Amino acid sequence: MTYTPVERMRWLLAAVALMAAVPGIAQAQAKPPLEVIQLRDNFYAIVGAGATVAVQAGPDGVILVDTGSGERSADVVAEIRKITSRPIRYIINTSAHRDHVGGNDDLSKAGQSVIPTGGLNEIGAAGGRAPILAEEHVQAAMTAPHGEQAPFPIGAWPTVTYSSDLMETQKDLYFNGEAIVTTYQPSAYSDGDSVVFFRRSDVVVAGEVYDPTRFPRIDLEKGGSIQGVIDALNRIIGITVPPIPLIWQDGGTVVIGARGTIGHEADVVDYRDMVTIVRDRIQDLIKKGQTLAQIRQADPVKGYRRRYGADTGPWTTNQFIEAVYKSLGGK
Repeated sequence: MTYTPVERMRWLLAAVALMAAVPGIAQAQAKPPLEVIQLRDNFYAIVGAGATVAVQAGPDGVILVDTGSGERSADVVAEIRKITSRPIRYIINTSAHRDHVGGNDDLSKAGQSVIPTGGLNEIGAAGGRAPILAEEHVQAAMTAPHGEQAPFPIGAWPTVTYSSDLMETQKDLYFNGEAIVTTYQPSAYSDGDSVVFFRRSDVVVAGEVYDPTRFPRIDLEKGGSIQGVIDALNRIIGITVPPIPLIWQDGGTVVIGARGTIGHEADVVDYRDMVTIVRDRIQDLIKKGQTLAQIRQADPVKGYRRRYGADTGPWTTNQFIEAVYKSLGGK
């Protein structure tokens, strides 16, 4: 059967109207499936739900590092159920960025504490929810003073914290036969960043301090700094091991950044070098007395703009240059 151009246009308009009338159809087409990457026998990365979600699974249950933005929590839970039938036992947050903590409430609710301890662990679930671990500044950023509206629901708040203010620079866990070391990274993306190292799996989850899809985000209002980002990247490099001497084989420490491709030590070294070079360029221009407008005109990210830059979106090249400029004392 053939249709005239007018009839084809009518069919097209009818289809558009149907999709508008039934939001689920448009949403289903707009959402690509999440990508699940197996990194080790018991270790996975779930990509596409905000920041990358790291999944360690074993006989004791599941530990997650970050939970995505929250918009696709049901899909994240469904993918975890495909990996294992064991419950989510623990969640670790690397920062308070919404892309990392937006799914906290849903995924904590979908889990179960190893030992129910009362308090926030018990919200809405018999037997307890999965506890949420973060540096204390993350909890402060997600809550609010009494009488004010918190940016996140109470079920998303960290229930277990360690405090850099009290010189607690790391939090240790032992789960599924593996030592898990969560280490504080001062004044990096923010004042509450953590890097998580799974020692037996040889996997590092870097959070916002390493994002191979763009220039590093720096939240100056929340205590971030360019030097803190570089220091954190150097610490990550310090605990990673390349596949030497068998460099032709797939191996070495795996590094999971906030977004983008899964990396290794060489990728983090390249990223650290880029950030350091941009810092040095802007620092030299500041010493010459140049203003922010003049520094932007000088293009201190030349050579890296195409790979990491963006003119639109949540974190642009201009925002990055301004953040570095202010972080280095520019007025």
